[in-house]
Amino acid sequence: MCPREPSCCPFYHEAVELVGRRWTGAILRVLMDGPLRFSEVAQAIPELSDRLLSERMKELEARGIVERTVISGPPVRVEYRLSRMGRELEPALSELQQWAKRWLARGRVPAAN
Repeated sequence: MCPREPSCCPFYHEAVELVGRRWTGAILRVLMDGPLRFSEVAQAIPELSDRLLSERMKELEARGIVERTVISGPPVRVEYRLSRMGRELEPALSELQQWAKRWLARGRVPAAN
């Protein structure tokens, strides 16, 4: 029997690259609190440009993570919410947020072992 060589699961890698894209994690985090209009997402993440927010929303919608709903008016409104697939990311993203608070918020560096 050959020793097992370390490898990275391609599905894990794809998932990390998807949610790890610039600003995507922040967008997913604010949508975890419920549906929001585009302007509300932009307001919640003020450093994010409208152009990049629009691009990320289209990507997340195309991947099935975010759902876009048009609400008839007047005025017509568009809301974004996490799909079932997106909501299933919540435990992992919440754990990442807790990790960040524990290790990054205080500027601590883990001791070398």
